Amino acid sequence: QVQLVESGGGLVQAGGSLRLSCAASGRSSRTYFMAWFRQAPGKEREFVAAITWNGLSLEYAESVKGRFTISRDNAKNTVALQMNSLKPEDTAVYYCAADPRIYVDRSQTSSFEFWGQGTQVTVSS
Repeated sequence: QVQLVESGGGLVQAGGSLRLSCAASGRSSRTYFMAWFRQAPGKEREFVAAITWNGLSLEYAESVKGRFTISRDNAKNTVALQMNSLKPEDTAVYYCAADPRIYVDRSQTSSFEFWGQGTQVTVSS
């Protein structure tokens, strides 16, 4: 069993930055495929970014490419999402997800095995 706890959300002005962190319990999580998703009010949960267990393969949604950076520290069992040049449309609850498979296609949102409770990010204009 893996537990995920997100932190780092908050209120920021457009153009600002935030850094989200996801702390994972369990040594096995170091080999898990990790991702960030977000869900805005009235919208479906959407993919934001993902990273393989070794950090060698990264994926980003087109809407955040060039502004967000995903990274992981397996020694600390953490995954981070650095968010720069934030826009009001980035406002959402951000979720950390983990799966023991080597890779999970971004379209398979519901198939991730473990989820955090989410952290709110609000970007004011």
